Amino acid sequence: MLMAHPAVLRNLIDQYEALAALDASHADSAQVRRRMNDVAYTLCVSTGTRDIDAALIAARHRLPGARTLNDSALNVG
Repeated sequence: MLMAHPAVLRNLIDQYEALAALDASHADSAQVRRRMNDVAYTLCVSTGTRDIDAALIAARHRLPGARTLNDSALNVG
């Protein structure tokens, strides 16, 4: 699988978060929702995931300085 450059991933994460904030304050904006869906799709393709939550986690783990330890909500062990 091709890996997106960390700068691209950082940009996509920033765009998604900004659009999510806009969507929350302007819930009736179809244009914001469409762009947010486009960015979410690009993040999913870029990270090899199928949903935005997994894509955001995967993208953040590929950024410089990302934690290499397991940071899952459930600590099994």
